[in-house]
Amino acid sequence: MGTPLNPNPTGKSKKAKNGTKEGQLTHTLVTCAKSGDVSAAISALNAAISTGVRPSANNFNSILHLLSSQASLDPTLVDSAFNLFDQMLSYNITPSESTITSMARIACHKSDGGDLSFDLVKSMNDKYGIKPRLRTYVPCLSFFCERLQAEKAYEVEEHMGTMGISPEESEISKLLEVGSKTGNGDKVYGYMQMLRNHVSTVGHATSEAVEEWFTSEKAREVGCVNSEEESVKEVILKNGGGYYGGGWLGTGEWEVKRSRIGIDGVCEGCGEKLRGVDLGEMVRQGFMEKVAGFAIERETKANFSNFQKLLESHPGYEFIIDAANVGLYQQNFADGGFSLSQLDAVVREAKEVCNGKWPLVVLHNRRMAALSENPSNRKLLENWKSLGALYTTPSGSNDDWYWIYATISQKALLVTNDEMRDHIFELLGSSSFFPTWKERHQVKYTFKKGKLVLVMPPTYSSVIQESEKGSWHVPIGDKCEDERKRTWLCISRSISNNVSNRTNAVDEIDEDKINVEQNGASLIGKRKERS
Repeated sequence: MGTPLNPNPTGKSKKAKNGTKEGQLTHTLVTCAKSGDVSAAISALNAAISTGVRPSANNFNSILHLLSSQASLDPTLVDSAFNLFDQMLSYNITPSESTITSMARIACHKSDGGDLSFDLVKSMNDKYGIKPRLRTYVPCLSFFCERLQAEKAYEVEEHMGTMGISPEESEISKLLEVGSKTGNGDKVYGYMQMLRNHVSTVGHATSEAVEEWFTSEKAREVGCVNSEEESVKEVILKNGGGYYGGGWLGTGEWEVKRSRIGIDGVCEGCGEKLRGVDLGEMVRQGFMEKVAGFAIERETKANFSNFQKLLESHPGYEFIIDAANVGLYQQNFADGGFSLSQLDAVVREAKEVCNGKWPLVVLHNRRMAALSENPSNRKLLENWKSLGALYTTPSGSNDDWYWIYATISQKALLVTNDEMRDHIFELLGSSSFFPTWKERHQVKYTFKKGKLVLVMPPTYSSVIQESEKGSWHVPIGDKCEDERKRTWLCISRSISNNVSNRTNAVDEIDEDKINVEQNGASLIGKRKERS
């Protein structure tokens, strides 16, 4: 056996790395961070500096982070932190976002800490070229909200917007609570809409803040007596259903109760029917243009442009079918292959649901060529094509772009079990509206003992909803396996001069036609005309 290679040919041990003064300082600071010993960390830094050590950015950040993580700091340690920050700058070390975030947290231990913290955040981009993150704003925002310094809290929120940073539920809840406790109904309304835009269901702390507002004296004063019923309906429909967004509707005292929603979307507390919330028209158009832009960048432009023209000349498809997904469903066995019979079953069912209107099947031409080698397959496919029910995507293309674009442009339902998690949908999924669109338009399917079952979108969306009567429904808690068990805040006017009830402008179910699975329960239904 040969002589083994020396893994440390220099002969220096790992301890030698800590043999330098700089190494010893770093090691000491790591130890202090683990034990939470702030005083020892500061002493070690000062001692090292006195011997000529030039501290690194990591050394300073380590101590500042340790200081910022303390639940409470006495004034001496707060002053020490600012001295360290000044010392860091004197060494021409540019602070990072994490440095400023630590300092923003430390500043809030001062009596005027909110202003000091916010000043640090506001200056970091101009002074150091660093963009703040949400966590950088949280200390000053929390400081102002806790002290009901409303205008300053709103100023922080506004500055966040200029930096392209959106608050999350915790921050919106704090702002809503400030608006509620200071009696600012317009602000509360705005934050209710912001909650609806940014979160689907709310946590218990947020639900309590919402309930506190609606049960307050000031809440009963907000609203309007005369709302044009038709104009309110039009706005709600244009917004995709589920919210008005134009201000408080109705008058009088609010009644708040906890309720559940039936599988048909009807609230057990007030009898109102919730909507399936879709994208507003402007958002849908923007989404469609975004998909087209991505597709044209990655596909042959002429091919995709021709597909767009085809859809423009043949509008009205109500179902788009991802043929590859359907045909290859459960075919991972020895003799498995593309199942045209499965695809045919979905086509026939979709046609039946739509009262005889043909769906659009999107199939790659490579798959088309392989299937057409069988004469009976070729006859079926050619029949679909002659009826305008089949589009074959060209060689070298990704058919995902085609079926998702067709679904958006036609406002159709998409039959696919694709979870839409690959690189294409990572591009689209960065948009907050993508999950909303997916929930309202994806139709999943199963074959149980050879029989097709379409799993239609839920009859209503588990999101904050505002009705044309001015009532609100707020879903509480995390994702439920069975939405019927979810608790909702049901909020309505107990005495109201608001606009009258109407039939919800959403897809309805006639209990006489096809088998549909909805949230784990079997329904009988027929899809009616879509708006």
